[in-house]
Amino acid sequence: MELPRGTSLLLNAAHAIDHMFLLIFATAVATVAHEFGFEHWEDLMPYSVGAFLMFGLGSVPSGRLGDLWGRRSMMLVFFFGMGVSALLVALAQGPWTIALTLTLLGAFSSIYHPVGIPMLVQSAKRPGATLGVNGLAGNLGIAFAALITGLLVKYFGWRTAFALPGLICIGMGVLFARVAPRETEAPARRATKALELPRATMVRIVAVMTATAITSSLLFNFTTNGNGQLMRERFVGVVEDPATLGVLLAIVYAIASLSQLLVGRLIDRYPLRRLYLGIVALQAPFLALAAFADGWTLMVLQTGFMIMIFGAIPFTDAMVVRYVDDRMRSRVTGIRLAVSFGVSSLAVWLLGPVVKASGFGTLLYAMAVIAVTTLFFVAMLPQQSASRA
Repeated sequence: MELPRGTSLLLNAAHAIDHMFLLIFATAVATVAHEFGFEHWEDLMPYSVGAFLMFGLGSVPSGRLGDLWGRRSMMLVFFFGMGVSALLVALAQGPWTIALTLTLLGAFSSIYHPVGIPMLVQSAKRPGATLGVNGLAGNLGIAFAALITGLLVKYFGWRTAFALPGLICIGMGVLFARVAPRETEAPARRATKALELPRATMVRIVAVMTATAITSSLLFNFTTNGNGQLMRERFVGVVEDPATLGVLLAIVYAIASLSQLLVGRLIDRYPLRRLYLGIVALQAPFLALAAFADGWTLMVLQTGFMIMIFGAIPFTDAMVVRYVDDRMRSRVTGIRLAVSFGVSSLAVWLLGPVVKASGFGTLLYAMAVIAVTTLFFVAMLPQQSASRA
């Protein structure tokens, strides 16, 4: 039986919250750096690495608790934990305080992907389309981070940019507690029919899932944490108002997010490998061309590479849905995320120093190389994918 509509809506909204909250700091970092006495935003950026490290490492216990304790209960922990953590970030008085509170925020944010997505697709009739809508919601959260944070920082200050969404998140947790149906048993105890595959095939699929998750997460973290500052640097003399730049970046993310709706529907109809290869193959050209661009040309190319980066996101979750039994999806997803985001959290730590030392051009070239590496791994997937709900 499919989830009630209200529960599905809140689970999708939670995906938006998850990504939005993690990127509020990246959008407001220049303002926060100025208040804390830093001359350059790049010097403050490494203090946020704990959030992204915990986003990955926390996925293992989150996934385990989701399967063995219950996904509804863990989602309640998510809503209330994220809300309280955001309020604590708003109270931070220095770089190390903000580092600690962002790390706590990252720990609670680790709950959503291994718990919320398996909960959403566990009885979906068209899992690809469901993942597409969910991916759109998550990436709209990224757009909201650029748009809402820019406006709140300009008119009310960066602390309000954390506090107001935190209060809204707590209110959503209260609503979720009222509308989400209670689970009669934990997912690990449910009786389901497992998909049987040759051991060698399964090992290859898991290896591809892990490798592509790492490279895709590197691209995701580099772009979503760096796009705001990239646009600010390359739009000098064209547009310089932070709020206006936030609106422009939100437009980029909103357009790019629509790609997941199309990709999700295609996943239900065509082999994963062919679709995945097509999307990933277009990432490197857009990234390489963006290294030379500025102004409106940059915005067009940013939209292009973000369409391809966002469009690739549903594939890893689609592989989990297609090949992994629902009784252990949260645990498998948690382990995958721990590896991928544990490694890709280095992107957040390296972003400031790399840009300060070599510039955004070098960073964009490096991302193009990462995209080509992803293409190599995707080519290792089996030719045909068995259908699975």
